[in-house]
Amino acid sequence: MHGRWRLFRHAAGREAGPPAVAYVALFALCLLVGQWSVDAYKAVIVWPANGVLLAAFLQLPRRKAFAVLLLCLGLNLGSTVMRGDGPPYVWLNPLLNLTQVLIAGVLARRLCGAALDLRRPRRLLTFALGAAVPAVLVTSTASVLLAVWVRGYSPELAVFVWTHLVMMETLGLLVVTPSLLFLARAHRFQGETASPWLSLSLLALTAVVVSAVFLQSGSLLFLIFPPLMLAAYLLSPPWMAATLLAAAGVSCILTLEGHGPVAAAQVSEVAALAHVPGRLRQMSLYHGFLLVAVLCSLPLSALMAERRAAAKRLAQRTALALAQRRRAEAAAAAKARFLALMSHEMRTPLNGVSGYADLLSRRADLTDEARAQVVAVRDAGEAMLRLVEDVLDASDDDAAVRSEIFPVAALVREAGESAAMAAEAKGLAFDLDLDVDEAVRGRGDPHRLAAALRHLLSNAVKFTDQGRVVLKARLDGGRLTLTVRDMGPGIAPELGPVLFDLFQLGDDSLNRRHGGAGLGLPAARRHARAMGGDVILSRTSAQGSVFTLTAQLDLSAIETDVGSAGGLTDAASSLRVLVVDDHPTNRLMLRTMMEAAGCAVTEAVDGRDAVGRAALEIFDLILMDVRMPRLNGLEATQMIRDGGAASAQAVVLAVTADAMPEDAARCLGVGMDGHLAKPVTHDRLYAAVDQAFRAAQARLAA
Repeated sequence: MHGRWRLFRHAAGREAGPPAVAYVALFALCLLVGQWSVDAYKAVIVWPANGVLLAAFLQLPRRKAFAVLLLCLGLNLGSTVMRGDGPPYVWLNPLLNLTQVLIAGVLARRLCGAALDLRRPRRLLTFALGAAVPAVLVTSTASVLLAVWVRGYSPELAVFVWTHLVMMETLGLLVVTPSLLFLARAHRFQGETASPWLSLSLLALTAVVVSAVFLQSGSLLFLIFPPLMLAAYLLSPPWMAATLLAAAGVSCILTLEGHGPVAAAQVSEVAALAHVPGRLRQMSLYHGFLLVAVLCSLPLSALMAERRAAAKRLAQRTALALAQRRRAEAAAAAKARFLALMSHEMRTPLNGVSGYADLLSRRADLTDEARAQVVAVRDAGEAMLRLVEDVLDASDDDAAVRSEIFPVAALVREAGESAAMAAEAKGLAFDLDLDVDEAVRGRGDPHRLAAALRHLLSNAVKFTDQGRVVLKARLDGGRLTLTVRDMGPGIAPELGPVLFDLFQLGDDSLNRRHGGAGLGLPAARRHARAMGGDVILSRTSAQGSVFTLTAQLDLSAIETDVGSAGGLTDAASSLRVLVVDDHPTNRLMLRTMMEAAGCAVTEAVDGRDAVGRAALEIFDLILMDVRMPRLNGLEATQMIRDGGAASAQAVVLAVTADAMPEDAARCLGVGMDGHLAKPVTHDRLYAAVDQAFRAAQARLAA
C-alpha cells in the first residue's frame, strides 16, 4: 500500500464501468435534481454530484479524468450562475466541490490501494473515514468560515450549516461513490450473489417497505432494517448499492413531501434559526437514519461478498486438492503394483541364477577355473538382488512399522555372519563385538532393523579394500546402538550435507572404483528413524569411517530364549519337508538344498496338490510358494491349518518372489511362520528355516 502508487488509473489498464460521457451526464442530472429540490422544497437533503465526480476521478485514466473534471467544473459554475449565487460563492462553491473531490480522491488512492477493491469491509471503512470524511470536513469548514466572515453567521447558525453540509456531502460520497465503484466492477461478483429474480425481489421488497414506512408518521423506522439487512446478507455489493440508492431516493422524496417519521418529528426552537425552514432543521434526523443504513448495509454486503468469495475459493481448492489426492493415490497404487510386479518378475529368474550358482559352487568335482566362474555368476546374482532390494526399499516410503518380539543378539549375529562371508570373499577380516545378552528378546521391527544394518555393513565391506570391518552392538535399556567401522578411503567433507540423499554417490565419474546407486544410506536412515533412532556419520578420515545406527526397542517384552523347536540345524536328518512350487526348476533346487542338510523331501506341483499331501502325511516343514495355478499358497496354507490335516501344525515357510512388505504380512496373516523372498541360497534358506521354527514355537506356545 505504501509503495509506488498512481494518482490516476493507468491508461493501459482495463476500463470498467460507464464511459466518461456517462459520468458527465450523471453529474448534470445530480445538479438538476439539487436545483429542483431547492426550488420545490427550499432544501437539499443529499448532495450526490460530488460522489459522481469522485467515482469518475477514481475510475477513469488521466486524460479522461481531467476532461470530466473540467467539464463538470464548468457545469457546476453554470448552475451557480443560473441559480443566482452572489460573489464569491458563484465561483467558490464549484472550486470547493472540486477541491473536495481531489482531496478525497488522493486519500482514497493512497489509503485504499490502486485497485480500489472495496469488497473488503476494512477498505470500505478506510474509504469512509480516511478519504470521504476528511475531505468533507476541510471543504465544509472552509465554506462555513467564509460565510461567517462574509455574511456574519451567528455561532448557532454556523454550527447548524456546518453540520448540515458535513452530513449532506458525506452521505453523497458514501452512498454514490461506492455504489458506482461496485457497479463498475460488477464482473468481480459473478457467481457470488443470488439469482437476478431474487435480487430484483429484494430490491422491490425494500422499496415497498421504505415507501410504507415513510407514507405514515409513526415511529416505524426500525421496520426498514430487516429487509435492508436481508438484502445486504444475500445480495452482492452492486445489487446492494442499487437497493440502497432506491431506498434513499424513495425516502428522500417522501420526506421532502412532508411524509414519514422524520417530517413528523419535533425540533427544538432556536432563535438564531427562526428563519431556517422547519423541514431543513429536521434533516439532521434523516441524515442520521440514512448514515446508519449506509454504514450497516454496505459493509455487511461487502463482508458477505468476501465470505462467499472465500467459500468459493475454498471449495475450488478443496476440489482441486481432492482431485490431486485421488491422482496421487492412483499413482501410489500404480507404483505399488509396478514395484510388486517388477519385484516378482525379477526375482523369479534371479532365483534360478543365484540358487543354481550356489549349488554349483559347492560341488567338489569342479575345476578351480570353473569354480571361479560359478562364484562370479553367484556374486553377480547377489549384486543384482541387492540392487533390486535397494530400489524397492527406497521406494517403499509408507510401509508400516511392525511390532514383533525377536531375539536381538541373533538378529545382529545373522547380519554379521552375512557380512563376514562377503568380507572373507574380499580377503578382509570381520570383527563382531556383541554386548547383548543372548537370552534377551525385544519388541520392535526386526525387518527394518536387519535392512538398515545390512545396508551399513554392505557399504563397509564394499568400500574397504584391505584391513577389517568391525561391528559393535550395545543394548542400554531400550536403546540399541550398532556401530559399523570400515577402513575405506573416508568421505569427502563436501558430501556431508547430502550423504543421506537418494542417489547421492561419493564418486559418479566414469572411472569410479565402487558401484552402487546411492540408495543404501537413505534407506538405512529411514528405517532407523521409523524405529525411533537414527543413522549418523560419527567420524571419517583417510583411515576409514564410522557409522552409528540407533533404534528404540520395547524391553517390556524381554523374555528368555527357551531354545528352538527342533529347527533345521538341530534335527535336520529327522525332518520331513514338503516343497510346493509350480516350477520344476525351483522344486529341484529346493529339494537339492534341503537334501544336502539330510532332510527327507516330498514335492507338490501346486496348492491343491499340497493340501492333498498334507492331509495324508505328517510333514515337519512346508516350503510354500505363493503364486500358483489352481490354488495359491495363501489359500492352501489356510486349508491346511483349518482343515484338520495331518500336517496342520507343520512349520510353513513362504518361499516366494513376492517380496514387498505387504506380501510378507499377508503370508503371516494366513498362518505361515516365515517369509523368504527369492532368490534363494543355502545360507538364506537355512537361516529362514531356523527363524520359522522359532516363530512356530512361539505360535504353538500361544
